[in-house]
Amino acid sequence: MQRLFKATLNSWNGLLVAARSEQAFREEIVALLIAVPAAFLIATDTWRRVALIGVLVLLMIVELLNTAIEKLSDHVTPEHHDAIGRIKDMGSAAVHLNILLAGMVWLVALAERLGVL
Repeated sequence: MQRLFKATLNSWNGLLVAARSEQAFREEIVALLIAVPAAFLIATDTWRRVALIGVLVLLMIVELLNTAIEKLSDHVTPEHHDAIGRIKDMGSAAVHLNILLAGMVWLVALAERLGVL
């Protein structure tokens, strides 16, 4: 039980650090706070609500992993390094793809709700 408590505390600390230091993560928190009630207005069933909220939680997860990669890369070497630059670009691409996925899910849900699909 103590291990679970420590793991939860570490996770909470990671969320706080990300929220304090990363503008993109703060924006995603705001988006999630808006999206949760919106999901209940847009989606007609539980699975659709889970999908709408889930793609944004997934975005936050990918953002945290990307941030961790960037912070670790900067710790390894603060100077410009071509290979590390490519690694950071891949993390950024993962975030971008997740944003595209979230946008598609939300657009389809809105289109269904409005009777367009």
